[in-house]
Parts: sequence; C-alpha cells; structure tokens
Amino acid sequence: MYIDPHVHCRDGKQSYKETIKHVFEIADAQGVKKIFDMPNTDPPITTEEHIIERLKLVPEKRMNDYFVWVGVTAGEDQLREAVKCWENYKNVIGLKMFAGKSVGDLTVAEKEDQKKVYKILAGLGYKGVIAVHCEKENLLKGELWDPKNPITHSKSRPKRAEIKSVKDQIELVKKAGFPGTLHICHISCPESVGLVERARHEISVTCGATPHHVLWDQKMQKRPDGLLYKMNPPLRDKKSVEKLREYLVKGKIDWVETDHAPHQVG
Repeated sequence: MYIDPHVHCRDGKQSYKETIKHVFEIADAQGVKKIFDMPNTDPPITTEEHIIERLKLVPEKRMNDYFVWVGVTAGEDQLREAVKCWENYKNVIGLKMFAGKSVGDLTVAEKEDQKKVYKILAGLGYKGVIAVHCEKENLLKGELWDPKNPITHSKSRPKRAEIKSVKDQIELVKKAGFPGTLHICHISCPESVGLVERARHEISVTCGATPHHVLWDQKMQKRPDGLLYKMNPPLRDKKSVEKLREYLVKGKIDWVETDHAPHQVG
C-alpha cells in the first residue's frame, strides 16, 4: 500500500488552489491509497472545531483513507486540545510544527517557544508523531529573493537554516524527554540526514524526502520557467542532491513524501 504522508489539500479559503476531492483523484491515478493532509490552511487547522469542519469535506467513501495533521502553537491550551484531537479522532494522524515560516501563519519560529512545545507535550504524555518543517527563521535571508532571478530563492533559504533547525529539534526533544516520535519533513540536505542517523539511538526520529529534492538541483531555477521550481525548503546544489538520493537508496530516509502543494500561476 502506498501512503503519501505530506500533502496540502488547501480547501477553505484556498480551495481555488486544491481540494481534498481532487487530491484523491490524483492519488488514485498514481496508485496512492492514503493521504496525510497538512494544517497550514486558511484558516489553519489547530482546534477540535477545525477538525470537525475539515472532516465534513472528506468524501464519505474515503474516510478510511484521509488523515490530517493538527497544527501546533506555543500555547498550552491549544496543545492540550491538539493532543485531545489526536486521542479522540482516528483521522488525526499527529501534530505538525512549522519551526520556520513557510506558507501561512502557522509558525513557531523562536527556539524558546519550540522548547516550550516539546516540554508541554512531554508533560501531557503525548506519544504520537510531531512532524516539523525545519528552517531556522533567523538564518533565512529574505532580502536576497528576487522573483526575476528564481535561483536566488535557494540563496535566501540556505542549507544551514535547515541543518541548524534539525539540530535544534533533536536537542530540544532530548532535553524535554519527549516520548513521541520526531519526524523531519521534506529533508533537503544530506547533513540533516546525518544528524537524524546519529540521533536514532537516543530518540525516536524519522525523516522524509520529496521526489523533487532527490531528483532536481537548484539549476532548474535558471530555466525560463524557473519560478515554477520555487518551494520551501528550496532545491539544493547537485552534489547535495546526489548524496540525498544515495541516502534514500540506502534506506536512511524513512518516507518519500510528495509535499503536493499547488499554487496559482501568475
């Protein structure tokens, strides 16, 4: 059975970009049976009410194939409610934290707030998965981004921003005694995989990579249609891509996740 643990079905105010119904049509065409939907929607999915409303959008015959992540903030009450959703709704697959801003407003950017998240979850005895988008906010260089020169996106979100964020998450999980599983989403740097590998004997940690991060390098952004190859985290240099692909073949990367996330052209 094929599972895609990382898709963005949008819906809500962004249904013009994508919908749950259409994602299942694509999944069926590709032989993918189950999907895990990300919570950085508009509005974001962070409460039981949001979960209830979200599940109303799922075709009844696909309820056993649809799963959703609950977004987390640094608020204790919100985290308690998120954990309750995971406990009470079989379609809630786990929690998602954005340790750096990507798309939407669901971000826990400061390390102290991330520390608070793991500490609260440990106190609640949460033993599920927390999936994390790892890009350290203060290492991002938005001023370098020039849409007329798309390859600047890779420079504005450098490798070290991901690597340092992955290092932070592993460190914080250890210190908090977090009993669940840390999952590093769409890993794009072989150095990040190395950090995960070294941490496996100490904590429960997994990572995933996308097809685009193991097949394409940042030179794709030099093409006439280079703007279409803009994503977070960005494409990397050829040497990094080749090493990442090697790690995937060797089984050091646990999941292939598409990060299917359509945006409107223009």
